Amino acid sequence: MPFAPSLRRATAAAAAAALAITLAACSAPAAETGSGSGDDSGLQTVTEGKLTIATGEPNYEPWFVDDDPSNGEGFEGAVANAVAEQLGYKADDIVWVRTTFDGAIAPGPKDWDINLQQFSITDDRKKAVDFSSPYYTTTQAVVAVGDSPAASATTIDELKANKVGVASGTTSYTVAKAELGEANLSVFNSVDDVVLALKGGQIDAMITDLPGAFYVVGAQLDDGVVTGQFAGADGGDDFGIVLPKGSALTPAVTDAVDALREDGTLDELQQKWLSDAVDVPVFK
Repeated sequence: MPFAPSLRRATAAAAAAALAITLAACSAPAAETGSGSGDDSGLQTVTEGKLTIATGEPNYEPWFVDDDPSNGEGFEGAVANAVAEQLGYKADDIVWVRTTFDGAIAPGPKDWDINLQQFSITDDRKKAVDFSSPYYTTTQAVVAVGDSPAASATTIDELKANKVGVASGTTSYTVAKAELGEANLSVFNSVDDVVLALKGGQIDAMITDLPGAFYVVGAQLDDGVVTGQFAGADGGDDFGIVLPKGSALTPAVTDAVDALREDGTLDELQQKWLSDAVDVPVFK
């Protein structure tokens, strides 16, 4: 039975509408791929409306305080919260998870958006993960044992009166030679050798990068103290926030870090948590 005119008109209209939808779908740009769903900020994250931040377990001061990254305390804890705020996330929007150091920079998919664990930016690691721009460049610091005369040194001139050890071929050696000269400088093959010399009383103090100094005091010496740090950071390692390789978030996170550097926030956090809070003044 032939269609009635009204039915033929309705069928034609439906066919035209279907064709328009099909053409629109074909011409629309493909959605940007990312690690998860977009949210109100327009960013692609693992969980919509949340920013999942990973760090190590356990955490140590001064990077995090009380092994609780959610409290926003410690240098990296504060940096993480500041970056999240720049991206449009409040503290309540942050989901904290834990990872190993090596697992974080290994190739493969990740179940987090960003990761902070004092990761030095290197070309080799860039093959497996993305990095933000640097949020901290390591300074060189002095470690002494509690009963050493070097433990009370507050100036470079006072430090020069002590026998100071350093590992050869390192940034620490370059800084030590420039700041102290070579008269009382003892050079060893490795940082471990320097630590052994300090334990054995062969030297009064040692110079290494500040993160390494915290490790030496916390894990290798019973009565060690970080007495001070040098002002310059030339040649120091750059710490960056790690993201999954090819993350859609990398440009935004880099912009956030750059903004915090430009407005002085990173300097303020560094002074608060890596100098004042741990009593590691800058040598004058």
